[in-house]
Amino acid sequence: PAPAGLPGDPDPEEAVSDDSSRHGGRVRGFPHERGNWATHVYLPYIAQEEFLELLELLVSRARTYVPSLAAMEEFHLSLSQCVVLRYHWIEPFVRSLRERLAAFHRFFCVADQVKVYTNQNKTRTFIGLEVSAGHFQLLELVSEVDGVLEEFDLPTFYKDPSFHISLAWCVGDLSGRLEGQCLRELQDIVDGFEESAFLLRIQWEQIRCKSGNKYFSFPLR
Repeated sequence: PAPAGLPGDPDPEEAVSDDSSRHGGRVRGFPHERGNWATHVYLPYIAQEEFLELLELLVSRARTYVPSLAAMEEFHLSLSQCVVLRYHWIEPFVRSLRERLAAFHRFFCVADQVKVYTNQNKTRTFIGLEVSAGHFQLLELVSEVDGVLEEFDLPTFYKDPSFHISLAWCVGDLSGRLEGQCLRELQDIVDGFEESAFLLRIQWEQIRCKSGNKYFSFPLR
């Protein structure tokens, strides 16, 4: 039976649409099936006004190379891939995460290296800020999250992850246009931004898990 008391339980008759035009042309990484919940573990980043000013400068410059680029509206650093959970797995999955992450303390990292990424099936391209300090603590967190994923026979995180905060995206593999000269110009903007040293030294205070329309928070000590 499905667990009781989870907020935001879906209407069992709710229709599901996979119309990519409603999502900026994005394509699902896996087909939707009723009872399957797309699930993701991550560190949320709450953008400050100065960060949004830096983002605007970067996206404006990058659009001279790729006009279809869209700025992200929310920001995070991933600790897992997007995996599929059955609905009745959500409660034990979250419980196991909470137990494994309970001992972790707040920590800082620095995300100040501009990098271009594509998703695994090359349907989207991203500009991100890669972590240059704090890698060890992130690997420790991923190790615990991977342990939970293995309990449920789900894919673990990438073997040699490039931890990053995505800033902007576009449909298709347009990495060739963004790398090289564009990437150098974007890095110059970050390096020259007055508040960048302060802004891009980030203290992580909580971990979140999003499963479908449900959010679970795990505060760091």
